[in-house]
Formats: sequence, structure tokens, C-alpha cells
Amino acid sequence: MEHQPDLSNSDPVIVVDDDAAVRNSLKFSLQIEGFAVRTYSNPNEVLNAKELPASSCLVVDQNMPGMSGLNLLAVLRKRGVSTPAILISGHVTAAMRDEAKRGGITVVEKPFLGNGLVDCIRAAITRDVG
Repeated sequence: MEHQPDLSNSDPVIVVDDDAAVRNSLKFSLQIEGFAVRTYSNPNEVLNAKELPASSCLVVDQNMPGMSGLNLLAVLRKRGVSTPAILISGHVTAAMRDEAKRGGITVVEKPFLGNGLVDCIRAAITRDVG
């Protein structure tokens, strides 16, 4: 088994999802994998945060009330947040994949299979560090 580094003391993975069950499940499963995690329930909560903590990766749901995940990430990029990002969605379209690709954003489709999301997070963090 490959040794994974302890990421619990590094900058948190930020999860933004309006579905409390998904948000809490992601937090739990990512913490088990050794990640520190901070969650937000909607885009406005993230945008209105007095100070968005430094993070190792953003995991953002595409379909949220008021603002899509891609729009949230575009606003964060305009604010200078260059953290690697992963867009999650249960209904991925070709247009969504194309827009995400242009922004350097990885797309992961729900339901998550195996360690797909965790592997994408680790790859995003590794690319950012490298």
C-alpha cells in the first residue's frame, strides 16, 4: 500500500455544497483520508466570509441555488484566489466540462466511485505544490 502524507496539518480542503448530507459526508470521508476540511453551505457564505482561509483545494458543487459552482469559482479567481479547484456535479454536460477545462478546473461526477475524488484532490494539491 502506498504511503500517503499526513495532510491534517496543511491548509484545509474547502467544500462548498448546499446539500447538508453531501457536505457532511464529504467532510467525514476526506478527514478519514487525512485532510483538514472546512465546509460552506452556499456560494454567498464563501463570498461573504471576512477572510477565506488559505486552502489546499476547493471542492465546489455545480448546482447550487443563486450561483453555479463555475460562477463561484470565476468570482474567486477574479478576487485572486488561485487555489486548485474541483467541480462536482451529478449532471455533467459537455459545455460544463469545456468551461471547466478552460478554467483549469477538474470535474468529478457524482456519485463518486472508489477513491476518484480523493485521488483528484491529491493530484490537484501535488500539481499546485509542484
